[in-house]
Amino acid sequence: MKKILLLLLCAGPLFAQAQDPLVDKLADEVEPKVIEWRRWIHQHPELSNREYETGKMVAEHLRSLGIEVTYPVAHTGVKGVLRGGKPGPVVALRADMDALPVTERVDVPFASKVRSTYLGQEVGVMHACGHDSHTAILMGVAEVLAKMRDQLPGTVVFIFQPAEEGAPPGEEGGAELMVKEGVLENPKVDVIFGLHISSGLEVGKIRYKPGGALAASDRFVVKIHGKQTHGSRPWAGVDPITVAGQVITGLQTIVSRQMDLTNEAVVISVGKIQGGVRSNIIPEEVEMIGTIRTLDTAMQRQVHRAIPRMVQNIAEAHGATAEVDIQIGYPVTYNDPELTEAMVPTLKKVAGDKNVILSKAITGAEDFSFYAREVPGLFFFLGGMPKGQDPATAPPHHTPDFYIDESGFKLGVRALANLTLDYMRAHQ
Repeated sequence: MKKILLLLLCAGPLFAQAQDPLVDKLADEVEPKVIEWRRWIHQHPELSNREYETGKMVAEHLRSLGIEVTYPVAHTGVKGVLRGGKPGPVVALRADMDALPVTERVDVPFASKVRSTYLGQEVGVMHACGHDSHTAILMGVAEVLAKMRDQLPGTVVFIFQPAEEGAPPGEEGGAELMVKEGVLENPKVDVIFGLHISSGLEVGKIRYKPGGALAASDRFVVKIHGKQTHGSRPWAGVDPITVAGQVITGLQTIVSRQMDLTNEAVVISVGKIQGGVRSNIIPEEVEMIGTIRTLDTAMQRQVHRAIPRMVQNIAEAHGATAEVDIQIGYPVTYNDPELTEAMVPTLKKVAGDKNVILSKAITGAEDFSFYAREVPGLFFFLGGMPKGQDPATAPPHHTPDFYIDESGFKLGVRALANLTLDYMRAHQ
């Protein structure tokens, strides 16, 4: 593989400079469909492992193109195999399909009105991270490449994945389950490409980073056990709420005082805290749930050792006890450096040199990491912010006001199609 990639490094700038007029023409033709598909998916969002209608829609579209379809995979996922007219490598392209338990506030005609149940609570459901865009873009890429089938020197595997945001408690799902069920086998995938729309990156731009691009994401649950008493007599009990406050502060000192932040970033955040029933009762127990983000596996292990030590010692100092459960989540999303360097000329070809930005790692996480752990991968960000908008004013992902400018979708189609073709042509 290294010899092949080094050959591609030398050949890349030579073959990647010429535009492919057929890809551009087909991307122009499919753009209205991509927007229409995206709007339908946006208006009909489905939570993780519940993407029934989205999966059916994707499978029907791929079948209509003459693509071999396996459905369902990993509950509601879809695998499509497009065999080209010439021998060559196997390139996988991935999109995620699930939505989030967020109630939409964006004033668009296709806004989601869907309600569902999440962790026992009634919630709004919204594509607040752009997975509807990813699915529609990859459906467009499938149509473009299917029309070029006879010219393809290789095979394309289309992966439409459920549950990127995480499977519901007690269920398996997402990229890890897709890999487990053999989505990268039969045919055996050589490389994989994926994209993520960004509400804070201007339309027409692409952002990438070789090596560790997105953080590993782990979940922790802390239960602090005290002694219940009347709120007017705290000395008669052990207050787990007070202990929880100390624990939250202590966790932040792990980041600020125990981690070498000149190496890589580390984040520890408590996202949920629950305890007590009324104002004048000090409860017996408090539960805290949080996330750990790391970009270095050695630092990840260090954090996993430090959290139980910090929590349990603080609890003991107050006469309480504590349980800590750290649940391993997504690995670091790692862009193969040689593959990335080889394919950057393709990204510059489709977006323009000035619009392809080398960026720093971010502490968001992506389960694309499970694919890139198995085969060389490249995962990049596609601009979805309206031109001229200040990124500081762009609503973040996972929020009710999340908004994407659809004029950036065609670049996504062209980028994935050209990455596929250029890689294949270099390896035929």
